Amino acid sequence: MRFSVARGFSSVVQGFSSVVQGFSSVARGFSSMVQGFSSVAQGFSSGVQGFSSVVQGFSSGAQGFSSVARGFTRVARGFSRVARGFSHVARGFSHVARGFSPAILIALFATVAVRAQQVTFDRILHADREPQNWLTYSGSLFSHRYSPLTQITPGNVKNLELQWVFQTRGPAEPVEKFEATPLVVDGVMYTVLAPNHVVALDAATGRMFWMYSPRLSPLARVCCGRINRGLAILGDTLFMGTIDGHLIAIDAKVGRPLWDVALSKPELGYSLTVAPLVIKDKVIIGPAGGEYGIRGFIAAFDAKTGKEVWRFNTVPGPGEAGHETWPANSDAWEHGGGSIWVTGSYDPDLNMIYFGTGNPGPDWNADPRPGNNLYTDSVVALNADTGQLKWHYQFTPHDEFDYDSTQVPVLADIQWQGRPRKVMLWANRNGFWYALDRASGEFLRGKPFVRVNWAEGIDDKGVPKRVLNASPEGTLVYPNNQGATNWYSPSYSPRTGFFYIPTWMDTSSTYTKGPAEYKAGNQYTGRFPTMPVAPLRTGPGNVNTRTPQEGWGAIQAFDARSGELKWQFKMSDVTDSGVLSTASDLVFAGGREGYFFALDARTGELLWKGNVGGQVSAGPMSYGVNGRQHVAIAAGSALFVYALRQ
Repeated sequence: MRFSVARGFSSVVQGFSSVVQGFSSVARGFSSMVQGFSSVAQGFSSGVQGFSSVVQGFSSGAQGFSSVARGFTRVARGFSRVARGFSHVARGFSHVARGFSPAILIALFATVAVRAQQVTFDRILHADREPQNWLTYSGSLFSHRYSPLTQITPGNVKNLELQWVFQTRGPAEPVEKFEATPLVVDGVMYTVLAPNHVVALDAATGRMFWMYSPRLSPLARVCCGRINRGLAILGDTLFMGTIDGHLIAIDAKVGRPLWDVALSKPELGYSLTVAPLVIKDKVIIGPAGGEYGIRGFIAAFDAKTGKEVWRFNTVPGPGEAGHETWPANSDAWEHGGGSIWVTGSYDPDLNMIYFGTGNPGPDWNADPRPGNNLYTDSVVALNADTGQLKWHYQFTPHDEFDYDSTQVPVLADIQWQGRPRKVMLWANRNGFWYALDRASGEFLRGKPFVRVNWAEGIDDKGVPKRVLNASPEGTLVYPNNQGATNWYSPSYSPRTGFFYIPTWMDTSSTYTKGPAEYKAGNQYTGRFPTMPVAPLRTGPGNVNTRTPQEGWGAIQAFDARSGELKWQFKMSDVTDSGVLSTASDLVFAGGREGYFFALDARTGELLWKGNVGGQVSAGPMSYGVNGRQHVAIAAGSALFVYALRQ
């Protein structure tokens, strides 16, 4: 562990102590200045008396000049005291400056505004009891991305108005995607500007209280953007992963780092883009980097100290269960991928956490890794206290199409075939959406929600019936490399019983097998597939000129119990937006078209639409402050917050 006193503009820990010393020195300095100016006055008085003595000197001779000399001596002593006073002042402000960068000076003045906030785990566990707050990435540990607030309704949503906008600013990177979901705690919003600049804002007005900017290693390697998806909070401490592979604890009141842990070496491709998950007294996180041949893991850290408590390897090594699914007498498992880049979920009754894992490496050439390649493209259920594997389910064995299973596990308690059941709903990148028993991992259902041709379906045991593979000549595969959906959050409404999925419809890629050789720090992928739809889109100047036959976007609603498609809202372009549902039967989402919109949660009817001027690549959330419900969404390089017209 390395403490981040050396990170940032200066030593913040010493800086806070220096502030006290500095302002004390300032006070002493100003006191000296007063004394000094008093001496100046006395000195000038002596000087006047001295010059008077000069005048008299023609009569008094040497005695007058002696008085003048004494007067100027007093003047010199006075200015000397002034100089000492200013020296005290300079030293005082030097103490202050050594403790604070400009960003931290903002934090100093914010300490009055940002109250001490004790977010206990019990508050996070029962987030539904305080719907005005948004305490974790998906709004709750069941990851419904559902707001119990009801002030904004289908009847009045047409009266939504923009309340404030927070623009990305230096030292953040404004041309990068804004993928973070904010947290809101008792009227204070916390979010992350790309890549790792944390800000605290007044949730009512957008006024910034403080910004924390860690010093990032230039060796950081990321495949798909220098981004961050959000924070976690426990007590009055925020937790953030960084693109150079560090987990940092930050004082939520003033933006001061408390501890800093390096998880691995950034030059090998290990990065942290996921919002951490707080469970009890632990912070749980894992690295991205599957495109660089990392070996993935999920690890838990003590929230107070940063000490690692347990680690689960998503690619098992020799002697670990699942290692037999990798080739024998080979080091393929050492570069096997299985990255973590979407926040998991938690069931307190079962004391299990659930995380989805990324693709195996290399991505598009499976020749170096025959076998099913556990636990890649899977959901793993772990004991929250020990990290012990309880069960797993692999969505895409021996993946060649980059179908990461890094989607949000949505936990729901529903009636299933006439009896209550704890299920997990999962919209997968491979084109199927699933219902699993989250206590046992039993496969319950798997149905396609887009056009799929790589598999004919899923058998009764939950294994896909695969019919296509990558080839040297090229294989056309539906859905495309980015998948039917991806990391962007789905939503589940307990009121409607619908599962809402942001979807890429009718997209395809051509996979042509190419060579893949592992070299530390380089991408380890094989040949990149071709596709009509750009996998990533950032910056200005991107215009959608595709026909619908080449792919389009939709928000789809499925009945979680029956699997029936209830409605579909079509968009001309694909979407990287998450979905938010509310207790007033609204659904909020956006897309690459640059709109943020509200739909009727039961019918899919468009009720309201606003232009946010940039693509939406984040999940919406809702909170309450000063008796008003707000809805927030990041788009382009800004955060937009809406409420009803007053």
